[in-house]
Amino acid sequence: MSPRPSLTWRSAAQKRRYSRGTELVEARLGAVAGAFPGELGEACRATLGAGGKRVRPLLTLLCVRRDRELGEAVLRAATAVELLHMATLVHDDVLDRAELRRGRPTVAHEFGVETAVSAGNFLLARAFSELVGTGDAAAVDILSAAAVGLSEGEVMQRAQAHQVETTLADYERRCERKTADLFAAACRLGAQLSAAGEEAALALGEYGRLIGLAFQVFDDILDFDGDEAKTGKRPGTDVRDGTITLPIIFALETGSGVAELLASPASSPDAVDAVVKAVAESGALERARAVALGYIEGARRVLDECPGRVERELLAQLATQVVDRYS
Repeated sequence: MSPRPSLTWRSAAQKRRYSRGTELVEARLGAVAGAFPGELGEACRATLGAGGKRVRPLLTLLCVRRDRELGEAVLRAATAVELLHMATLVHDDVLDRAELRRGRPTVAHEFGVETAVSAGNFLLARAFSELVGTGDAAAVDILSAAAVGLSEGEVMQRAQAHQVETTLADYERRCERKTADLFAAACRLGAQLSAAGEEAALALGEYGRLIGLAFQVFDDILDFDGDEAKTGKRPGTDVRDGTITLPIIFALETGSGVAELLASPASSPDAVDAVVKAVAESGALERARAVALGYIEGARRVLDECPGRVERELLAQLATQVVDRYS
């Protein structure tokens, strides 16, 4: 189980509010995972059991107005956001032929590709079933747009594989679609379903987008200097897949000699190790970290200007924890 965010509470009542909210979301996730019998149900339960930080549903809860209850509509939205995230992880592992996720066998590796595709489809369908139950068409539109973006991001990543001419702008657009859009949607849903107002919803969506971008950049840095026991994936995974990430883009700018190695779709283990070493020695990881910290600082500025009765302090803490997790 990946460590969940640990927040400092203003009061016992505040802690009870969000602790209870996260418990109810987890219970809803468990009910969905247990709703289907046979191997498909086992695959869904395995996906849920693999854990995760549950950052996205927590964002939904924290973006609800402080003076509104965490009612059924909000709990449905928080559950839907995590179900969509889980579905994309299952499908991504099929496309990547990944054997491990968070240190455990992927659904595709354990149950087979056909079951994994069906499990991902089931989780995706249940995500929208949960959200439709809120009766809020605007909320469905928000999550639908994020789901489309996730698909677009995956297409972009495939198209950019081994493309050493990928630019920083290309990379950022891909990260927005694959990661940041869902963070933004999670925040906007909390605001939308608690009548926080359009201005607050847009501000919180921008906060989520920036947090999501930082989250992805830090994750890409871990591919070069992360602890496999903690990350659950082997260093150099992106290099092997030909995924051009920010550290690689910065390393290419230094003329560190990795372009030829990356351009090949069949890099040897020695070539992968050489790229990982060259990127680490080029100063690219420090530059990428500075970019991620810039996104976090931007998110904090958005919070400072966000109108309405929202949990600015807790959201600021969550932004800080994105940094701390990767430090």
